[in-house]
Amino acid sequence: MPSKPEPADGRAKRPALHLRHLVILLILLLPGGLALRRLAAVVDYRWLLAYAIGISACTYALYGADKDSAADQASTWRAPEKLLHALEFAGGWPGAFLAQRRLRHKTAKLSYQLVYWLIVAVHVGVAADYVRGWPVCRAVWRRVFHAG
Repeated sequence: MPSKPEPADGRAKRPALHLRHLVILLILLLPGGLALRRLAAVVDYRWLLAYAIGISACTYALYGADKDSAADQASTWRAPEKLLHALEFAGGWPGAFLAQRRLRHKTAKLSYQLVYWLIVAVHVGVAADYVRGWPVCRAVWRRVFHAG
């Protein structure tokens, strides 16, 4: 199959997001959305939603800058993986998810992906536990502090 020609500016066309990626993202965001709904009784959820969107946008932008820097032979700057993971942990994991699929960046390195998916699992797990009234956290607390 012949390859598609590159655009006139020499940059390769970015792959489109597939419906399956958006479905996966929506499923992963469901516990967080339910937690946000529950938090609305205590705090103005718009601030939390704005923060989540902002940190995800920053994470996506940093992935893009790092991808461009990696492709530029003359560039000496690269975003440290610790910084990318810190932004993901701070709530930017949805932006990282989209950037990984759309930009095809940081997807091949297994050690990076393991840490990324651990961060996603912590976020989804904590949100789900909060929505359910903290049963897992309470059980861990009892086991750790009331054992003996």
